[in-house]
Amino acid sequence: MKALVFLRHYNDIDHITPVISKWLESGHQCDVVLIGKPKFRNDYRVEFLATLQGTRVAHIRDLLPSLEFFGWRLQTLLLANRLRRSIVSPLVNALARTYSVDRRQPLWSSTACRLLERSFTAADRGVVVFDWITRDSPVSVEWVEVVVSLARSKGLGTVSLPHGDSPHATQLIRHREWSLKPDSLYSAARVFDKLVVPNELCAERFRPFLDDQSIVVLGSPRYCDEWLMKLAELSPAPPAILPQKELCRKEPKGTEESTETEGLKVVIFLRKSNFTTFWEEIEEIVGMIAAFPNVELVIKPHTRGGWRQPLTRNASLRGLPNVSVAPDHIHSIHLMNWAHVIIDLATSVVFEAVKGKKPVLAADYLHAGRSTLAHFMPETELKCRDDVYRRIAGFLSDGCDSFYIEEHRQRFINEMLHVGGTDVLPRYVALLEIQAQASEIENRRKDEFM
Repeated sequence: MKALVFLRHYNDIDHITPVISKWLESGHQCDVVLIGKPKFRNDYRVEFLATLQGTRVAHIRDLLPSLEFFGWRLQTLLLANRLRRSIVSPLVNALARTYSVDRRQPLWSSTACRLLERSFTAADRGVVVFDWITRDSPVSVEWVEVVVSLARSKGLGTVSLPHGDSPHATQLIRHREWSLKPDSLYSAARVFDKLVVPNELCAERFRPFLDDQSIVVLGSPRYCDEWLMKLAELSPAPPAILPQKELCRKEPKGTEESTETEGLKVVIFLRKSNFTTFWEEIEEIVGMIAAFPNVELVIKPHTRGGWRQPLTRNASLRGLPNVSVAPDHIHSIHLMNWAHVIIDLATSVVFEAVKGKKPVLAADYLHAGRSTLAHFMPETELKCRDDVYRRIAGFLSDGCDSFYIEEHRQRFINEMLHVGGTDVLPRYVALLEIQAQASEIENRRKDEFM
């Protein structure tokens, strides 16, 4: 069987690459088409996929004639909500009205046909895969609908795979989100045969718009044991500026091996600027933590839109000798391996640290939401500045062991990451295989009826 998978950015790569790898390992074929920035061709996970037998990796600009790609890109930009909210919104909206949906459809159809014919013959059984597509996705929902419709007409299955694990346990987390009603952004998922989610928190977003048969909960491909073991082999070597040292630890007093800690390394992971965040207080705790003796602090902006965060532009913080802002080329996994303690503003990147029992402090008082970590593991929550001080002082004096309540940590893993059992990736492959066959059977029934 064959899969055609569209990848946009880091989130897609994080969560869908494990599924592609297992799909290929199962003896199937896969075409990976990158539809975001060309730089993602150099991501080490995409490069890994390109080495596997049965796969082809290409950027969409290399698969379309230049004029057609330019038109596809222009139409995509005209419909992007980001531009519609920018200072050029009047011009963009005027162009979008002039270049109406009827004028856009021929180009959408042409590009969809070209990509599907490249990947599938009439005899192929296969499936077309996107990530979660919402009404405000940077990729046009109009185009995705055309691709999916054409795929179905060719007897192909259509599946939406995860690009997240729901680091928030609450709904109203972004600017100008004021109502607890179902969010229509997620209604676009109805276009697919199946929508796959890693856990029930993710499923809740889509349930108002899809029936139970359309939503499948399969666990987290990004944080399952099988992929984390593989990822440890694939990850590039850490940069020299993050030397690997002994973890923060104190041996029991009175033993010959009793030692003092070498210091405390702390990483703060930030969210995108569109999430409601208490930036002034973050600046305060950065200064407070930096004032502790023998502490080194690294701030990791979000990979998309981090430059818009006020904290990363703060000259006074950048001037502190023990505080630095991590550049884009330093991977989050390198920072987590380097750090003794992680402070998190509700990002799923820290879930791997939880699996490894590394202390993660859920700084819920710094943002509008309730984090999944604090929901499942209340011992991780920071509720005020005093909590931050006590935690840092405690790690410096007592070390970093025995942080989690193990019963809480296991519940988090079982309900968020290993839903259905630890063999996560085989379940994803089985679903794609079923969808590839089911769509073909359904088309045959329609032909016989007609």
